[in-house]
Amino acid sequence: MALLVEHNAPKFKGFVVVGGDVSKLNADNAFKEISLDDYKGKWVVLFFYPLDFTFVCPTEIEEFGNTYEEFKKINCEVIACSTDSKHSHLAWRRTHPSLNNLPYPMLADFTREISRSYEILREETGYALRGLYIIDPNGMLQYSVIHTEDVGRNSAEVLRVIKALQTGKQTPCNWTPGQKTLN
Repeated sequence: MALLVEHNAPKFKGFVVVGGDVSKLNADNAFKEISLDDYKGKWVVLFFYPLDFTFVCPTEIEEFGNTYEEFKKINCEVIACSTDSKHSHLAWRRTHPSLNNLPYPMLADFTREISRSYEILREETGYALRGLYIIDPNGMLQYSVIHTEDVGRNSAEVLRVIKALQTGKQTPCNWTPGQKTLN
């Protein structure tokens, strides 16, 4: 069955490296198990990236961190996900300065089950493509986009789409918050 918008988002459960100052994280407080159910009542941006310790990925992860407070203002949480282990996520956050103070969690999909359920896993390489999913407060998938590994995403566009979805109305091409909707 194809993963379609306006249907239930695939449930997931797994370990994350929590957000915050990485210098304060250790084996006792760095990891936490989360599930999609933990986010009921909130909008969720779940974005997949290919691999830790790469080139395009940290630019996106950092930018979503820079705009995280804007997401919070509209009742939205951000979760980054790759097929790397939670230990790899923590090591990468410790060694990459732009990820040291990441405010949102990084989900480890080491078994690749989450990537498969979101139809984003590239089986021949074993890692996820660059996919992004917006899930509404009721757990319904409202938006999805998939990029090639070489093209980064735009967090401002993701914010715009969430705000458009939150109007509950039709929005014209290039709509921005504050402009008229169509109905």
